[in-house]
Amino acid sequence: MSASIFHNPALTIGLALALGMIAQALAHHLRIPGIVLLLAAGVALGPDGAGLIRPESLGAALNILTGFAVAVILFEGGINLKFQRLKRARRSIRQLILLGGAVTVAGGAAAARLIMDWPWKSALLFGTLVMVTGPTVINPLLKRLKVKRSVATVLEAEGVLIDAVGAVVAAVALEAALSPAHGSPLAWGGHVLLRLAFGAAAGAGTGFALIRLFRVRRLIPEGTENVFTLAVVLALFQVSHLILPESGIAAVTVAGIIIGNFSTNILRDLMEFKEELTVLLIGMLFVLLAADVRLTQVMALGWPGLGVVLVLMF
Repeated sequence: MSASIFHNPALTIGLALALGMIAQALAHHLRIPGIVLLLAAGVALGPDGAGLIRPESLGAALNILTGFAVAVILFEGGINLKFQRLKRARRSIRQLILLGGAVTVAGGAAAARLIMDWPWKSALLFGTLVMVTGPTVINPLLKRLKVKRSVATVLEAEGVLIDAVGAVVAAVALEAALSPAHGSPLAWGGHVLLRLAFGAAAGAGTGFALIRLFRVRRLIPEGTENVFTLAVVLALFQVSHLILPESGIAAVTVAGIIIGNFSTNILRDLMEFKEELTVLLIGMLFVLLAADVRLTQVMALGWPGLGVVLVLMF
């Protein structure tokens, strides 16, 4: 069979979806984190393996798919964050996001500079990129490990909220690195706060608007509430991102938190629908991203690259 057959975007997405679900089902029976098999499957069937999954065939659509998947995953993560539990653990969550994020940025940057001998500008940008944990990694692990409820609340909140903060920080850091006229750190910090504030306001407004719509009987046809919400969330993500880059992540996260904390007649069905959709998208996402990584580039980092990973881990 000709290898060119697999340079097909529709086939790549279809195989990634199927492989993602198969890997997660197998991981469930083997009692190991699903992300392990997802990454292994993506590499094994990607261009450096069997060559069945070709992310490069998607072109710019890969970024679009990734953005939509992240939007749905963070919205679902926001729905699960309840104000009552967040209030009890607010100090730990705040320290993990602010202090923990700053430590990760500084440690990652120092490791890249001292071990990889990168310029400070590139090292600092690397530090901002690795500060994010994200619900795509944390939530599947929590389901497998079954930790205490209080610990799970802190980790779930950190995983969801640090995604919004980290994406904006990384975007602003990139703009600062590419800017010919370097502004003050205070000015760039203002850019971060502005995007987070705009995203939070847009998400809160959209969340409350959806709640009002669903409370009006028969306004949204019965049986279409879930897909209606999904469409609005994806539109919110793109519109917010268009106005202020990376603010869409904060917007969908806050929209999920608002909807999850205010009683609506479709909340239970919505949570079940979004949870199933999130499992599907996480599988596809990790398979595609793993297949998109070139092993030769990873190997070229050598022992210094492994040293940076160990620093970030420990």
